Amino acid sequence: MYIGIDDTDSKDGMCTTFICSVIIEELKYFGFNIIGYPRLIRLNPFAMFRTRGNGGLSFRLNVESEEDIKKVKEIVLKNVEELSELGDERTNPGVVFYQGEITDELKSYSMRVIRNIISIEEAEEFANKIGAEFFKFKKGRGIIGALAAIGCPDTDKTYELLAYRVPQNYGKERRIDHESVFEMNKATYPETFDNLDIDNCYVAIEPHTPCPILYGIRGESPDAVLNAGKMVKVYEEIAEARVFETNQHTDMHLIQTHKISDMEKLKCYIVKGNVKDFPYTREGGHVIFTLEDASGEIPCAAYEPTKEFRDIVRELAPGDKVRVYGGIGEKGTLNIEKFEILELAKIYESKNPLCECGKRMKSAGNGKGYKCPKCGTKLRADTKDTIEVKRNIKKGFYEVPPSARRHLSKPLVRMV
Repeated sequence: MYIGIDDTDSKDGMCTTFICSVIIEELKYFGFNIIGYPRLIRLNPFAMFRTRGNGGLSFRLNVESEEDIKKVKEIVLKNVEELSELGDERTNPGVVFYQGEITDELKSYSMRVIRNIISIEEAEEFANKIGAEFFKFKKGRGIIGALAAIGCPDTDKTYELLAYRVPQNYGKERRIDHESVFEMNKATYPETFDNLDIDNCYVAIEPHTPCPILYGIRGESPDAVLNAGKMVKVYEEIAEARVFETNQHTDMHLIQTHKISDMEKLKCYIVKGNVKDFPYTREGGHVIFTLEDASGEIPCAAYEPTKEFRDIVRELAPGDKVRVYGGIGEKGTLNIEKFEILELAKIYESKNPLCECGKRMKSAGNGKGYKCPKCGTKLRADTKDTIEVKRNIKKGFYEVPPSARRHLSKPLVRMV
């Protein structure tokens, strides 16, 4: 049996991974065998009704009788009802139970949820079609992600170790030894990644919400994250810790497109084009430029939270050929997650002529040519020298820092 759960948390607390973990422990207590690692599947980052990280959870277990099935449902639904943030109007949990095969049709549904916006009605219709049983709390929007978490393909995957706090510490400052996180990162990178944003003094494994999570370590294998967890020192009690299999940092949300004109709002893309104009900085510190191809154009943005990444974007120039990875929000701007410079355009600037003595000449007045300030040599001609400007960037990939990276965005260290 596959079980999917989603939309149990709120911006003010709880976490669906924690509820999933509590359920798994209770099922184990009653003798049920959990198969493999529970799955944390991140969905479309532009989903309008997401709570926080927009991730659905699923796990699978063995059931041998109708009595087993009844007991499993009882445990799951009881915990979802008791632990979910049902008082928040945006929290609308959904639970799915499924005992069929993970078909291509189910995988396709999951990819649509990750890359598109799916309605509750569409999810219900598909669940009924494949024989999945679903339970809705309030509006039950969580059935969309719960079903997607069951069927998500595992063509690429990462793992995350989540350590949970005891309830009396929820909302309090987390007591993590940051120096030990630096040491852990040094010892385990790149088998673990996005632990730190060193340039911005940001400890990325530590949440900044009042949720039950103490820290989360992401990596390439269960062993990698478990070994890293042993190196992190904390000064508060850990209630429990669990490894999740995830689609985080896989670029699964990105759609390859060949035309800018085919791109739509609330979706994420990989698109190639030419830089149309010099980037400019607008109010708020956001850096904007226009990307164009034969079909159209779109504004691209490196927003203020991307920090020093904006300095790289500012070095782009008209004619540069780039491949941009990112998502389009409600306002139609492509939010850059990373980009690749394919070709650099040559940029030229005009300067006064160079004198034979090696000094740059100065204007002698309108229509009077130039005069060398060092040796006095005069030049009647008004023409300037055209000089190629040295570019401060090279061909290759550039990415936002870990503090600004989306859950699904693949870091360059995983693209080697």
